[in-house]
Amino acid sequence: MSTMTIDQMMTSNPVPVRPSGRLTRRGRLVVFLGTLAIVLMLGIVWGSGSVATERAGTPEPTDVVTVMPGDTLYDLAADATPADGDVAAMVERIQRLNALDSGMLVAGQELRIPADD
Repeated sequence: MSTMTIDQMMTSNPVPVRPSGRLTRRGRLVVFLGTLAIVLMLGIVWGSGSVATERAGTPEPTDVVTVMPGDTLYDLAADATPADGDVAAMVERIQRLNALDSGMLVAGQELRIPADD
């Protein structure tokens, strides 16, 4: 006959209880892969936007000019502007066509200049 009491039976718990709020290795892996899948899906959805321009038609015709020593963006724009045109507007068009951050040019650099209309 056994002499085990009820108190001894209650304190001996054969199933280990994990503290709440902690993840196992498998749980961390599931959370990581789930988060990765969500980020990839969002990247695909946001990155698949149209790259079409709002303007219809063909791109504007351009000429390629090589910058010579002493050339300035204003001089090149003045040469490309019609007699009654706005040189400042042409400077902005050249900067936009060539993705220039500033008006600084380097000798030997090739620029796209809008062709005569």
